[in-house]
Amino acid sequence: MTATLRLTGMAHGGAAPGRYEGRLLFVPYAIPGETVRVEIVEAHERWARARLLEVVEASPDRVADPPCPHFGPAGCGGCQWQHIAYPAQLTYKREVVCDQLARIGKIVDPPVRAVMPSPMPWGYRNQVQLRPTGEGTLGFVRASSAGVIAIRTCPIMHPLLAELFEQLDLDFADLARLTLRAGVATGDQMALLETLEDEPPEIAVDLPLSVNFLLSDGTPVTLVGNPWIAEAVAGRFWRISAPSFFQVNRDMAERLVQVVRDFAAPRDTETLLDLYAGVGLFGLTLAPLAGRAYLVEENPHAVADALENAAGQENVTLLEGPVEEALADWAEPVDIVVLDPPRGGCTPDVLAALARLSPARIVYVSCDPATLARDLRRLLEGPFRLLEVQPLDMFPQTYHIECVALLRFDDFP
Repeated sequence: MTATLRLTGMAHGGAAPGRYEGRLLFVPYAIPGETVRVEIVEAHERWARARLLEVVEASPDRVADPPCPHFGPAGCGGCQWQHIAYPAQLTYKREVVCDQLARIGKIVDPPVRAVMPSPMPWGYRNQVQLRPTGEGTLGFVRASSAGVIAIRTCPIMHPLLAELFEQLDLDFADLARLTLRAGVATGDQMALLETLEDEPPEIAVDLPLSVNFLLSDGTPVTLVGNPWIAEAVAGRFWRISAPSFFQVNRDMAERLVQVVRDFAAPRDTETLLDLYAGVGLFGLTLAPLAGRAYLVEENPHAVADALENAAGQENVTLLEGPVEEALADWAEPVDIVVLDPPRGGCTPDVLAALARLSPARIVYVSCDPATLARDLRRLLEGPFRLLEVQPLDMFPQTYHIECVALLRFDDFP
């Protein structure tokens, strides 16, 4: 079934919705304000997904010729918004955050700042994950999630990764996944291999990079060079092991740390608790300003990195294990909590523990506005109030949005 309709907004997930015969249609690769002809591909009682067939009336924000030859519904699924001019991407991202906080979080007139733009809308990604196509080439998962599309170029790859990708010559049938990482400020490069049978390949390397092999249980094995790369953010170097998480946009990581620092505003008489601490980016940056800092992280490789990164910081304590377990018996007063949970957000146990601890300030870093809104709703039912939310464009050309929310204990002066 085909339909012609005018699109009225932007939804979380990157599709533009519009109404047709009483049903809300979500159209990927379209822009609010456009009139489009679509084919309905998945119908439900009140809503449907549609495939864009024709732009009848284009938005002035439409990019006529996106720079990536693999962009589009039949191509790579890594970017969803290359067809939208960058200033408009920022506008739509703020609207999405406001909508999620209002609809899911039940927050009236949410205090959302303008989105902080990325200084590099292209060439920013310091990590990419490639898969074999089955034809001796590498690529990304298709936008349709059906298979892998071979790629020749990727304009959001940082030049360090683009250079490495162009020089790679991998040819073994057992390859399952290849991750490329780079330390933008240091020039470090790493290739992380995963295979179907946990058998490391025989390799010969004549490039200045480290090569690591990741077993299916998450154990890394160094084949060439170092088991980690180094990156510089917030005036210091960070060790990042092959299985450890780090922000994919180094320039925006700098701005993210600054926002967290400004929101947390630690004093030397206060105790800081950094949950889901990773390699220590937030907690170790804030620790010199606080009286005491505790970092909680479950990934043992990230904990090892954080221990190395924390060298010389005597007011820091690292706790290895799930956040739920660390908070279950926590008795020490806490003034500031910084948390950066995975995309799925916090468990009810963590949110209940935060309400029990009642810190003066909570700084919640999130990469998903929907789970952020859900968790804020729960926290705002307790002793906290939301002061402001700062979205940051960590992922230009995509619908993904990073946010930092500042909450304050309601009775705190």
